[in-house]
Amino acid sequence: MSKMEAFKRSLIIMSLLLTNLRSIASSPDNHRYDVGDHVPLFVNKVGPLNNPSETYQYYELPFCHPDPVIQKKESLGEVMSGDRLASALYKLNFRENKVAETLCHKKLEGDDVAKFRDAVSNDFYFQMYYDDLPFWGFVGKIEDYSWTLEDKSPKYFLFKHVQFDVLYNGNHVVEVHAIGDPNQVVDITEDVAIDVEFTYSVNWNATLAAFDSRMDRYSRASSLPIHQKIHWFSFINSFVTITLLIGLLALLFMRRLKNDLRTFSTGDDEDDDKEVGWKYIHGDVFRYPRNKTLFCAVMGMGTQLLTLVCCLFLLVCLGILYPYNRGTICTALVILYSLTSVVAGYTTASFHCQIAETGWERSVLLAGIMYTGPLFVIGSILNVVAVSYGATAALPFGTIMVIILIYTFLTIPLLVLGGLIGYIFRSEFQSPCATKRYPREIPPLAWYRKTPCQMFLGGFLPFSAIVLELQHLYVSLWGYRIFTLPSILFFMFIVLILLTAILSVGLTYIQLSVEDHQWWWRSVLCGGSTSIFMFAYCIYFYARSSMSGLLQFSFVIGYNACMCYAFFLMLGTVGFRSSLMFVRYIYRAVKSE
Repeated sequence: MSKMEAFKRSLIIMSLLLTNLRSIASSPDNHRYDVGDHVPLFVNKVGPLNNPSETYQYYELPFCHPDPVIQKKESLGEVMSGDRLASALYKLNFRENKVAETLCHKKLEGDDVAKFRDAVSNDFYFQMYYDDLPFWGFVGKIEDYSWTLEDKSPKYFLFKHVQFDVLYNGNHVVEVHAIGDPNQVVDITEDVAIDVEFTYSVNWNATLAAFDSRMDRYSRASSLPIHQKIHWFSFINSFVTITLLIGLLALLFMRRLKNDLRTFSTGDDEDDDKEVGWKYIHGDVFRYPRNKTLFCAVMGMGTQLLTLVCCLFLLVCLGILYPYNRGTICTALVILYSLTSVVAGYTTASFHCQIAETGWERSVLLAGIMYTGPLFVIGSILNVVAVSYGATAALPFGTIMVIILIYTFLTIPLLVLGGLIGYIFRSEFQSPCATKRYPREIPPLAWYRKTPCQMFLGGFLPFSAIVLELQHLYVSLWGYRIFTLPSILFFMFIVLILLTAILSVGLTYIQLSVEDHQWWWRSVLCGGSTSIFMFAYCIYFYARSSMSGLLQFSFVIGYNACMCYAFFLMLGTVGFRSSLMFVRYIYRAVKSE
């Protein structure tokens, strides 16, 4: 296959993906109805309330269903999000009220009753979409009679009647609710066959709410004053932390550094021996690290992920991404990862050519699998677990093939293209001091100056500044609360970057002061160590939550491991880049002997 043909295929795949980045809110014109018009309603999925990742197709439970069931064609992001929309028997025509309309007569066998009882005992909910508006309802209820003397066992009841309440404004649907009638239930405590008549009612009411604001109610619960106060407290906590840290560095670190520079510039050997340690390793401080190929790949992938996150926040600011825009976030991640792979290729090849004469191709290829490799392995394991459960989180074979094609014909070509650009426009490594032929011996270090202790300091302080906002993020990812303040999340991300850079510079200076010149990899480890605390907090979050079961546990641990690994690469890159700027500055500011 020629390069031109591969490039054309990449453009075709990219254009198909971009068509999936459409907004579900759309414009009022394609959501306008007259009285009696058909309004699309789709059933989606069911699942236990406490396990957000454990969802199943709606008709996994023996509900009334059309014959045949027609599956709605969905985008890549919708499938990756676990949506499985299908046709339904419910008919909710625009502004047509219905009372006790029969949905179907169904005989539930003993196995069907057991399925419903298991669903009710696990607080199963159902999700539907009406005119692209999501709404939820419960399958049944449990009544506990332990307070009576006759029967202390709980009773399980299935809702056989659903009340739909729909609000409209002019020719538009604005809001919809579904409530199971607690007075119209059937007892499913025993595994006996029963005949059930499923019914529903539809009640339409006018509202003054505008069509453009119909998605606002989904974020209303997350914007309560108490939640906003917690957000602002997190904001203030981070601001105070970073201010104190900068002040501490200004008083201790900068003052000591100026004294070191003044002492070294005067050339007083006696004072040098007493106060200045980092000057003696000027011939080793720019010695290239071990495993250059791996190091360059880390720099390239970390830079790509930083670019991806910034682009993601930009899309949120532009209003392209917002809560309950089905699958758009997943689609955006796939597109952005593919497009930003050119950044990884360029950064990897460019940096590799600065510290080595040959072998940039291996670094670029390693960067291509550095994140997608572990992600593919973890994703495959989670997919096997989801398939064993029959959950909607399991990706169909066709979706997996689409992802592989995207990676093959879009991501890899852009990665290679970036590598070629980095090689063509390569530059020399800027080193203020010449490197000696043989490395200087590193003196024995105290335990608190070794890598584990420095990683603890470099990770704990940034983590303590973002922990409150991290709680909100985990609740949004593994719960039902919507993250309604992306601006604060972006601010916290900037704070995390600044704290990582400041601490990396400080820890690198401390390391150089004890004549330890192997700072390249340590700056990466210290910068990325915050991700270790993030992953530990994920385990704590799961232990404190109501989530349970192998499926939910594996998804929480697996996907958070991928997320924390991405943060390790990003923050490790920030730690090294900031340390490199600092090291160049201090050795450029002194006289070379």
